[in-house]
Amino acid sequence: MDTQTSPSRGERIAKVIARAGLCSRRDAEAWIASGRVIVNGDTLTSPARNVTPDDEIIVDGKALPQKESTRLWLYHKPRGLVTTARDPEGRPTVAASLPKNLPRVVTVGRLDLNTEGLLLLTNDGGLSRVLELPSTGWLRRYRVRVHGKVDEAVLKSLADGIAIDGVLYGAIEAALERRQATNAWLLIGLREGKNREIKRVMEHMGLAVTRLIRVSFGPFQLGDLPSGEVREIKGRVLRDQLGPRLAADAGIEIARRPVVRQQVVNSGQKRPAATRRGKFAGRRR
Repeated sequence: MDTQTSPSRGERIAKVIARAGLCSRRDAEAWIASGRVIVNGDTLTSPARNVTPDDEIIVDGKALPQKESTRLWLYHKPRGLVTTARDPEGRPTVAASLPKNLPRVVTVGRLDLNTEGLLLLTNDGGLSRVLELPSTGWLRRYRVRVHGKVDEAVLKSLADGIAIDGVLYGAIEAALERRQATNAWLLIGLREGKNREIKRVMEHMGLAVTRLIRVSFGPFQLGDLPSGEVREIKGRVLRDQLGPRLAADAGIEIARRPVVRQQVVNSGQKRPAATRRGKFAGRRR
């Protein structure tokens, strides 16, 4: 029996599966279409179904795990890894390279095989989907090494967008960082991130990309994170950086850790400068 009626209450089944950290919402819809999801004894074939916490959800024969608090990690992806869980060609994957103590995570978007740098990981498929959307508008910055002669006027014109072979690419921030003989380093910022966008635009300008490093994604920076390593963003920072609108769009829950306050005994002495209220008080770290 396959009941596809969508009750007016609850949330879409694919969203609930994604928020449980099993996969992205898009993958969840594919799982549903292939009959891998059962709700209250009914095998679904369409994602057009709402569920509530009272519903029994079975995925691949196992009960859907309880949703955990949303978490986000920064990962410094090395070159030569495919951003996927499994690769039919047998190439090394991001999933296989991650620390074994990480929970099940999904990536926020992808990086090409030979692109390195910042890749965001989360246990919440809903958050992943929201951050990937062009409408979210988060700027993604890259350092790009190119071979060839760079025309700075052409670089500046990319701010107006460019059409290549019928594909329209939106505004691109591009600036020359430095030249090295026949090579140059550029700083590129974009918000859409179409497939192989930077490489296609550079090729259109007569430049060959020889190295591509993503250094930031929205407010999150690669910084000094070593290649191949992972660093978790604290819940407080994640809440602050997402803001209420994105958090609501993703439907996320971020655990609040209790704040431990130390009692200050007034001994008649001035407090050290580092603890006084002043222009540095309340600054984010």
